[in-house]
This record gives sequence, structure tokens and C-alpha cells, in this order.
Amino acid sequence: MESVHALLMTTGIVALVLSWILLLITSAREDFAWGLCTVLLPPLSYLYGLFRWHTARTPILFAIAGCVLIGLSRSH
Repeated sequence: MESVHALLMTTGIVALVLSWILLLITSAREDFAWGLCTVLLPPLSYLYGLFRWHTARTPILFAIAGCVLIGLSRSH
């Protein structure tokens, strides 16, 4: 059972890192200042993604999936 928890945790972390990279690319293409904020203040970039849902839908969904996977790995 420990291997399932490790797999869920690893997959969740990979999804969160991938979402941050995708959000970095998305925000930098739209505005240089938001791209810089994404690099320096990653939690602020997710707030940007929520306000620009039509542009940053995929990274936000990856972040939600990563959080759910991490939550599932810690709940058991």
C-alpha cells in the first residue's frame, strides 16, 4: 500500500510542477510583468490564472489535479 501512496504523491507533485511551468509560459506570453511575478512569487501566479481563466485554464486544472492527488495520498 505504501507504493500506491508514493505513486499518488509523486504524480501530484509532477502535476503541480507542470502546472507552474505551463502557467509561467502562459503568463509570460501575455505580459512580461506577470511572467516575472510567476517566477518570483509562484502562489500569486495561480491567482492570476484564476482571473484569466480563459487563457490559463489548462495550468489551473493541472494544479487542481495535483492537489487532489496529493490529498488522496495523505488521506490513507
